Amino acid sequence: MKNYMVKRIVMTIPMIVAVSLVAFILINLIPVDPAEVALRVNDIIPTEEALEGMKEELGLNKSYLQRYIAWMGDALRLDFGNSYVNRNRTVLDEITRSLPATIELATASLLIVLCISIPVGVLCALYKNSVFDKIVRMFIFVGSAMPNYWIGILLIWFFGVKLGILPTGGNRETGAIILPAVTLSLTYISTYVRLIRNNMLENMTENYVFYAKIRGLKDRSIVVKHVLKNSLQSSVTALGMSIVQLISGTVVIENIFSWPGIGRLCITAIFNRDYPVIQAYILMMGILFIFCNLMVDIVHHKLDPRLREGI
Repeated sequence: MKNYMVKRIVMTIPMIVAVSLVAFILINLIPVDPAEVALRVNDIIPTEEALEGMKEELGLNKSYLQRYIAWMGDALRLDFGNSYVNRNRTVLDEITRSLPATIELATASLLIVLCISIPVGVLCALYKNSVFDKIVRMFIFVGSAMPNYWIGILLIWFFGVKLGILPTGGNRETGAIILPAVTLSLTYISTYVRLIRNNMLENMTENYVFYAKIRGLKDRSIVVKHVLKNSLQSSVTALGMSIVQLISGTVVIENIFSWPGIGRLCITAIFNRDYPVIQAYILMMGILFIFCNLMVDIVHHKLDPRLREGI
């Protein structure tokens, strides 16, 4: 197990370097001078002298390799520079200001996904082809086909405008997190219900289930202790990736519901061409994806004895 963990951790190093290269190159391929952008967003006329001074300040007069090494060195110290829009605020300040709201929204959505998808998926497997199973599958297909931004707009119209029982924007009012969390979780609920149902139906045909029945174990005990446990193992990978997707996928939802998170910060930075914020966002999401993937592999390796034995 220790050798596997060391091997997987070492493998993340070139992946992080690759993500940092992508984040650096994408921004520098934009056909707009960052120095001119930094001047214009602060209402400064981009004269030749002003441009030269800003390039000197931002280090844009150096080669690409020198700039990448300097940027990567600063990033390792969590120094992503200053925002072009708010020159007195660092990029790290902007991220730490917005990240808690995104984590709060992602956590609430994940809890909704787990609390609904697991019991519903189990019931659909136990009562296969029943009326309940068919109704749930119908909602799954509809939920998978509908874009989450359209679902969000419908929820705003119905619960916010029509009924007036829930707030439709911001995070200051009581219950403001309900609509965005539900909107964000619906797609994942459809995915996990279908995944758990199919895995349980597949596991119910395995030999260990018939052996457990021969031993006299009750169906409830078989489902809870054996079938569900083995079915959830295959969902660990999808769950690990969903954590990253819940955080990075809040971009649209946060803008629809005016949620002051990192997704809304990124969209604002794109419109304002605030390149340091965009670079830091790409790097942070890429590293988060790599580390979540690492943790999923380690947990999966720990849970499945066949992987530890190399089967």
